[in-house]
Amino acid sequence: MQIIHNVTFPKMGITLQVNEIAFTIGSKPIYWYGIIIATGLILAILYTMKSCKKFHVNSDHLIDCILVGVIGGVIGARAYYVIFYPGDKYIKDPSQIFRIWEGGLGIYGGIIVGLLCGALMAKHHKMSVPAVLDLASMGFLIGQGIGRWGNFINQEAFGTETNLPWGMQSDMTRAFAPNPVHPCFLYESLWCLIGFLLLHFFSRKLRRYDGQVFLLYSGWYGLGRFFIEGLRTDSLLLPIVPLRVSQVVAAAAVLVSIILLIVFRNRTTLSGCGAPEVVSLNHLVDEIPEDMIEPETEQNASSETVKDEKSETETAETKESPQTTDSDKQEDFASEETDQPTQQTDEPQKKE
Repeated sequence: MQIIHNVTFPKMGITLQVNEIAFTIGSKPIYWYGIIIATGLILAILYTMKSCKKFHVNSDHLIDCILVGVIGGVIGARAYYVIFYPGDKYIKDPSQIFRIWEGGLGIYGGIIVGLLCGALMAKHHKMSVPAVLDLASMGFLIGQGIGRWGNFINQEAFGTETNLPWGMQSDMTRAFAPNPVHPCFLYESLWCLIGFLLLHFFSRKLRRYDGQVFLLYSGWYGLGRFFIEGLRTDSLLLPIVPLRVSQVVAAAAVLVSIILLIVFRNRTTLSGCGAPEVVSLNHLVDEIPEDMIEPETEQNASSETVKDEKSETETAETKESPQTTDSDKQEDFASEETDQPTQQTDEPQKKE
């Protein structure tokens, strides 16, 4: 079973054949779209789990947040797409709502619902919600950057006509545009992966408070999505006002992120699982390699041994000192008695 699309990049001289079905198990087709989405999700989870220590987040509790967030994200992404879908396809046949492997996920719906579910679970475990959001935002960039290639396989998320060298054509785009079009899926994939690299460096070197990475992610992704969405020809529209839903959400995300970044510009607190704490040298301990810590530990152990030997010597001396002290006191007392008569005899002579 095959669903093949012929894709060409005329000015680059590239021609591809893209099959939506990766393989079949019996009579059941396995689609590339689902494989790519799952790959992005797995890589995002692996990254967040590996970064738990850097963000001072409990890995066991984070797994619960991820599981709940993923389930909520898939439901939210599908609901977002179905609600704003312009036709009556899902009204006539509601069973198609569950055919996710055929495409049709709204990223912003997945982000909003997924973050909400994950945040509620983090609150349940008494974790720092902003710290969890920082980790989640890094995972989102990985998942979105990889997941957009599922749109390429399904021949979705294309833009208006263009004369740029990387303009592309396919049997799907020719239905509405005879000339090459913008590969919007590629733009967003590159935008997300570049954002991931930038925020990865920022989170390791420059992060000053919990939630800062999430605000930067919201602003970065919203900014790129606003302009990329303006090129697309298959955008979801608001039911009453003819505005692109994703552009409205993206503009709001950018505006709110900028305002909060300004409001929190002087904040310098990081937290782990539980109550926030001011940034201290303890936060830098994680950056010290173990091979640098071991020699210091051995040196401390040797110094403690020397201290113990000194304390034993001092204890032995204190046990012997009382006898010497008593005899010294008796001698001093006798000398004081012999000195007193001389002082008395000297005084009359001074008076004369």
